Amino acid sequence: MGAAAPQSGAYRAGSDKTGATVALISVNAGIPRLLGVRKGKEIHSAIDKHPVTGAVEVELRADNLEGDAQFSSTHGGPDMKLYAYPVEHLHSWADEYGRAFPPGRIGENLTVAGWDEQTVCIGDVWSWGEATIQVSQPRSPCYKLALQMGLPDLPRRFERRQRCGWYLRILGAGSVPLAGPIMVVERDAASISVATAQRAARWDGGLERASIEAVAAHPALGASWRVAVERRLARLDGAVA
Repeated sequence: MGAAAPQSGAYRAGSDKTGATVALISVNAGIPRLLGVRKGKEIHSAIDKHPVTGAVEVELRADNLEGDAQFSSTHGGPDMKLYAYPVEHLHSWADEYGRAFPPGRIGENLTVAGWDEQTVCIGDVWSWGEATIQVSQPRSPCYKLALQMGLPDLPRRFERRQRCGWYLRILGAGSVPLAGPIMVVERDAASISVATAQRAARWDGGLERASIEAVAAHPALGASWRVAVERRLARLDGAVA
């Protein structure tokens, strides 16, 4: 199934407009727990998140969301403080697998609507309550997603379907609401979509070298994703040599 079409208030990558809104469906948090055993080793993760209830707002601190935890440096660092995922994708997964994909279960902090990897751009800035956050990079799902959902093929499908979601860094902390719109206060001028950034790191991404180089050079791109894209460029050089 293709990417969901933007709903009211959204627009395609390349627009210079600001003032659109992102519909916030759910804010989700979780703490580390035992996911299971892999290759004889116990695997712990905070990927299992659940909607925050019993409050109208929480604190988004400089290091993390109140009530949330990041268990490892692999899924943390300044460029990956929050993870957003379209609710439309959750509905698509539910249809494909014939089972529920409730908000937070795949590890997202923000379940959103009306925007997807085609419409959200690296460097876009959002205003969420008192906080300011910035889109930094796509998600590259790992085996923990498969363990969490009990679906070994899900990480590969995530990438092939380009339903990866996106990470955000925290530019300014503050109190944030659990419902209502998130304002898009700045659309990045380079208009490099999250989908394009994801394709730039893939051997079968289908991008020309100039486009891959543009992704690698983007100043707002997360450090770990920049490394992945630069490795892709190095492999291209090796293939040409």
